[in-house]
Amino acid sequence: MAFSQATAAEPIGAHLYRAVLDDGWWVVRGPNGGYVAAVMLRAILAEVADPARAPRSLTVHYLAPPAPGPADIEVTVERSGRSLASVSARMYQGGKPLVLALAALSAPWPGERDFSDAAPPAVAPLEDTVPRPAESLPPIAHRFEFQLGIGGPPFRAGDEALTGGWMRLVEPAIVDACVVAALTDAWFPAAFVRLDAPAALPTVDLTIHFRAELPLAGAAPDDWSIGIFRSRHARNGFVEEDGEIWSPGGVLLAQSRQLALLI
Repeated sequence: MAFSQATAAEPIGAHLYRAVLDDGWWVVRGPNGGYVAAVMLRAILAEVADPARAPRSLTVHYLAPPAPGPADIEVTVERSGRSLASVSARMYQGGKPLVLALAALSAPWPGERDFSDAAPPAVAPLEDTVPRPAESLPPIAHRFEFQLGIGGPPFRAGDEALTGGWMRLVEPAIVDACVVAALTDAWFPAAFVRLDAPAALPTVDLTIHFRAELPLAGAAPDDWSIGIFRSRHARNGFVEEDGEIWSPGGVLLAQSRQLALLI
């Protein structure tokens, strides 16, 4: 199922939306966290229904893994000011709460005090990288193209949990906020670079800060994005991961942080 269909949230009543979760976007035990974040964001954007208020922040807590098939999403605008809207969303199946999200949406504010110390990552040129084979990997890996251009390969007991490279959906799609949400959790976990064997890393929570007006002017459906992901601290069965999503032209699209179990 195409990304736009797999993340669709159709209105079914006052403040209620229905998504049909597609197991083609699954990892081992359930749906990929970035995929779920994109579904939640679709429902939130539909409820706010104001193109001027772009998503600025999205935090998703994963309470339990959903099953494939229909899921209901209840969306509440907690507060809507002149510019900023704060919105919560909850996903249910069979009355059981599975996902909790909180988002901030806002029109741009005056930028007289703007600054940036962020620099695009040093990534191998696309033509010098090779695709990562998707055979024997979870279904989600077949939904994206990945070309490793930062850090080492997984499960080689590397010295630094750093990875990244070029990434895009297999089926062409304009890189909007929902696509970016999916990209923040599509790459293999940075912790895999430090490990010498596969492990499970279910996401506990994922926060995304959107740092550009999306889609970018002139965006094309076959555009690549660049992702860089790093973990620094694994303790007591939990590991964090910090990520950045960039355009090839050097525009920072989003920053992300997630906490995951390492089991």
